[in-house]
Amino acid sequence: MSKKANDRKHNILILGASGFLGSAIYKELCAYFKTFGTYNRSNTVLEKNHHFFQFNLEEDDIYEILDITKPTIIISALRGDFSKQVLLHQHLAEYVFSNKIKLLFLSSANVFDAYSKYPSYEDDKTYSNSIYGHFKIKIENMLMRLPKRQIAILRLPMVFGAHSPRITEIIEQIKSKDPIEVFPNLIINVTTDSKVTQQIHYIINRKKSGIFHLGSTDLVHHDDFIKEITESLHLEQQAIYKRVYTTNDDRYLAVLPKFNKLPKHLQLNSQDILSELKI
Repeated sequence: MSKKANDRKHNILILGASGFLGSAIYKELCAYFKTFGTYNRSNTVLEKNHHFFQFNLEEDDIYEILDITKPTIIISALRGDFSKQVLLHQHLAEYVFSNKIKLLFLSSANVFDAYSKYPSYEDDKTYSNSIYGHFKIKIENMLMRLPKRQIAILRLPMVFGAHSPRITEIIEQIKSKDPIEVFPNLIINVTTDSKVTQQIHYIINRKKSGIFHLGSTDLVHHDDFIKEITESLHLEQQAIYKRVYTTNDDRYLAVLPKFNKLPKHLQLNSQDILSELKI
């Protein structure tokens, strides 16, 4: 086998592979790499799959799974208790450093949620007013102490895929005649699970590292975009909206790339998401 072919045969471990994004990443990568995943709650289908390991963030030791899977790349798509996640990522950082492997961490636009005047770029200083944003910053700062080639921090905006929790919730709210919260002054960018998984595949293949802002190239007002979603789903007649004003001024929560730009075919705009919902 040539060295090049050999290079591509990674062992990938996805932490949180039973979640919405984690499972999409698993589906994207499992045909190309030896891919393993963790799941939290008991699941008879996953229990039969030898590539999946039950892992409870609060109780279990990750070293056992690392020992069995011997990953060359770890992708962290976990949800759960924030302080336990911070502790786990400390352990992962030590493991990644000492084994000279790579960690891809799914972060969030919320690491910038205290800045509201402009969209945010990769080198902007992180600053958050939310508990969620603080927690993501804590892990980002920890990982940034590792050699750059060993980490990729992927900051995601709101994710709307056809089967995403956000879309599911909108459909359920309309069915039960509950109002959908919209933020008229909030300017965001957006993405889909399918685009994020393609971007991750590319980052792995091309051995990319550093910070990536994986949002749409255009910006949208939150309320307009949610209304366009209900139109794409042909549910606009039944939808009820609750407008939430957190400020009188426009406020940005958008992550745009300036330095680590991906090729054109891996970029998307908000209309692509609406087209995907119409299918």
